[in-house]
Amino acid sequence: MARPKVGIIGCGNISEIYFKNCQAFGMDVVACADIDLERAKSRAAQFNVPVGCSVDELLANPDVEVVINLTIPSAHAEVSRRALAAGKHVHSEKPLALTVEEGRELISFAQQQNRRVGSAPDTFLGSHLQTSRKVIDDGWIGKPIGATAFMMSHGPERWHPNPDFFYQPGGGPMFDMGPYYLTALVHLLGPVQRLTGMTQVSFPERVVTSEPRFGQSIQVNTPTHVTGILQFASGAIGNILTSFDVWHSELPRIEIYGTEGTLSVPDPNNFGGTVRVRRHDAKEWTEVAPLFGFQENSRGLAVADLMDAVRTNRLHRANGDLMLHVVELMEGIHVSANAGRHYEMTTTCERPSPWPLGFDETQLRLSFFR
Repeated sequence: MARPKVGIIGCGNISEIYFKNCQAFGMDVVACADIDLERAKSRAAQFNVPVGCSVDELLANPDVEVVINLTIPSAHAEVSRRALAAGKHVHSEKPLALTVEEGRELISFAQQQNRRVGSAPDTFLGSHLQTSRKVIDDGWIGKPIGATAFMMSHGPERWHPNPDFFYQPGGGPMFDMGPYYLTALVHLLGPVQRLTGMTQVSFPERVVTSEPRFGQSIQVNTPTHVTGILQFASGAIGNILTSFDVWHSELPRIEIYGTEGTLSVPDPNNFGGTVRVRRHDAKEWTEVAPLFGFQENSRGLAVADLMDAVRTNRLHRANGDLMLHVVELMEGIHVSANAGRHYEMTTTCERPSPWPLGFDETQLRLSFFR
């Protein structure tokens, strides 16, 4: 099977792990592009990529089969659409789009073009979330009845050099970090039927304490403390809280509650971590040994899965329907909060297929690109 030919658009900080992992997973990065041409050329030299070029030049390159879209969130849908129009499959950083309408149009256009579209996060393909899925599917905690998910910090202005966009529409803790938690919950429990949300802005002005803009102020124009109640189609009920307003917390990242016990799930922003389970009659928690590979940072794994799916004519795991559902969950929580009522979901998706038991990096290279 021919090695997939990848083009990367957006050569900022996050791009390094994509360059590294695409090559490690058996794909060839044949071109990279950025609005800053010098940055594209620098990344090309760093990773021995043949071409560092403009976005237009990359999209016109006939060697590129799939585009990895690492632009800023507000540009995701537009750049992805341009890639599809150029005849490329596309995988974007999270989120797929900033609105449900934008996401629907993108998926419809991909179908018209007979091309695949997907997006991050692909952390649900990592060791701890795949192991957690196996625990649930094998009935260790019985029938899932509920879940909690918590992501709380005091905002990126403490460390990010240019944190303004986190506090504008399309930003905030839900759109920034919610995709990791919501994708994990849908992976584990399936799609959501309806939800209720509440939001607030606790600090209308933020002061940057990172360099080089130490001391500058940012006006907050999006909710920064966002909570939602989720009713899953399976009958389970979940709670999610994402916040940039909390100084300290000891709450777990994710817990899944079942009729026979409880599952403790590590940080869904990572690929590895310790999975723990405690059945109803157990006196203490038990660590579950990792049942799959991909414990290290494996961003880009979904691109490998997408390209194998193209070649084997199956649905890729980080697919458009899944990621559109996640976009609607985030948007719906804000809509519900603004309207003061329940929000009925209009999208749905299948739980993405789990890896075969024991699947790891070696098997990926052997089976995907044989």
